[in-house]
Formats: sequence, C-alpha cells, structure tokens
Amino acid sequence: LITGRCAQVWNLRDTVHRVAWCPNAEVCVFAAAAGSRVVLVTPPELCDDQKQLVSEEMVRAGFGTAAAAGNADDADDDDDSLPVSWDMPTSAEQATGIRVSIAMHRTAKSVAWHRRGDYLATLTSEEGGSAVLIHQVSKHKSQRPFRRLKGAVQHVKFHPTRPWLLVTTQRYVRIYNLMQQALVKTLQPGVKWISSVDVHPQGDNVILGSYDKKLSWFDLDLSVKPYRSIRYHTQAIRQVQFSRRFPLFATASDDGTIQMYHGTVYQDLNQNPLIVPLKILRGHEIRNSLGVLDCVFHPIQPWLLSSGADGTIRLWT
Repeated sequence: LITGRCAQVWNLRDTVHRVAWCPNAEVCVFAAAAGSRVVLVTPPELCDDQKQLVSEEMVRAGFGTAAAAGNADDADDDDDSLPVSWDMPTSAEQATGIRVSIAMHRTAKSVAWHRRGDYLATLTSEEGGSAVLIHQVSKHKSQRPFRRLKGAVQHVKFHPTRPWLLVTTQRYVRIYNLMQQALVKTLQPGVKWISSVDVHPQGDNVILGSYDKKLSWFDLDLSVKPYRSIRYHTQAIRQVQFSRRFPLFATASDDGTIQMYHGTVYQDLNQNPLIVPLKILRGHEIRNSLGVLDCVFHPIQPWLLSSGADGTIRLWT
C-alpha cells in the first residue's frame, strides 16, 4: 500500500468473485472464491518464514486428519452427500502459494471467515440449504448448517463476538445461533433489495445498504426494525463497512461517491448511537451506470480502500 506496486499475481483460471484475508494475526492466509472452487493461499513473498511455516501447517493439517478419519466421522454428520472435496493443488499452483483447493459443484459467490480464523462460510449459486456451507480449515471438513432456507441468499457473515451467523436474503437478514441451531431474530429493513451488511465490532449494531439507495442502522437490543434510515445517495448503495478500530463507517454507491460517517456506540445501553455524516469522497468515474463497487477499511490505520467500475482501486486517508 505504501508504494502502490503490485507484489504478486495469481492466475486462478476463472472469475474471482471474492477474496478475504484470514483474521487470525498469527497466520498469513487468504481465501479466494474462483469459479466453482475456493482456494487457500499462503503468499510466499509477503510474510516472514515463521509465519509462513505456521500458516502452511494450519491449512495443510487437514490432509492427514481427513485420511486418518476416513468416512466414519462424516456419517454422524449425515453430510456424505455434500458436493465438496478438499483437494491438493497442482505442483505449479503450490509453487505460487496455493495450498488447498475446495471444489464445489456450483459457482462460489462469496467467502467469509470466522473471527478465530479456523472456520470459513461459503455461499454458492445453488438453491436451498446446500447454498450455505461452513468449512473447518484445520480438519478439512465441511458441513451444511441448514437443511432448507427461505429465499435466495445474497450474503453470509459471521458475528464478531457471538456464535451467530447472519444470512441475508433479498429483503431480510436472518440471524442464527449456530451453537443452539436456532433462529435468533429476523431484521426487517423495509427495502426492496439488500446489497450489503456489516456488524459493528462490539456486536450490538448492524448497518445495511440497499439497491434502493437506503442506509439502515439497527440496534440489535432495541428492535428488528431500523433505528435510523438514511437516504443521502442518489443511486444504489453497493457496500457498507464499519472500521474495526475507529468510530467510522462508510457507504459506497453507484453515484460515484463514498460517504463517510462518524458512528459512536456508547457503553451505556440507555444512550442511543450517535450517527454524524462527515464527508463525501469523490474521485471514481461512473461507467455503464456503475460507480463505486466496494470499500474496505484498513485494519490499523484510518484509511479506506475503494474499488470502482472505472477499473481503479483508490486509497483514501
């Protein structure tokens, strides 16, 4: 990021729908959803030898576990029918740092890490319960948390502090408790099509963007309806994102702008969150009615990275 130079390129021979770094700071691993597979990569040029060793050990450990366990354990889960296989990449791919390939029958649309870095949720283009799968990286095991799901799933995301999984359909966000295998609540934003969801690092507040230009803020302790709805963008909101370190959040839109907000969540439960619009960031050009497609905060610095339909990635400080 300091130089803006390209450090390494991976050719995954298919459309890359999503990439995500593992949140565990002790390892250097990222997952990429490309075509009908998800690959786990430990970039050899980008991390020191010790971290590289720990990272490879974590993602490869499952090859031994899976062989030793056989199919005996899987029978209990009733997941033998899952259309998933954990494969060793080709030697050419391994030379570039690709350590594991998870093959699925349908296109992998998104991938999301659990905060501890051992579990991974994937979403495929399949209909029904098999669309959402949870994978354990250290054991190379996959499971299907839902037998059936209402509506076509758009996104899945792990909660940052609780054993919850947020499953987003076109109009609702359903929050499931994975430990109790129960539905906790259903958020009802009252929008036509949800585009993106993010959870505040403290875990009690959720922001939600929609293609009908609305930003909705939910307080999970208060109601399943929005605490605040804001409509400052003139076109569809593509992405919403909380900063993990600062009281900031951002929205990216097809109107070519990113809107930055100050969002303070107080420890006192009687005090409502403070939401203040700060700045409109302009710089991306609109192409074919598409503007800013994605944005993400730097984990340590007060920086924001955005990607646009104009083919550029921009760093805002």
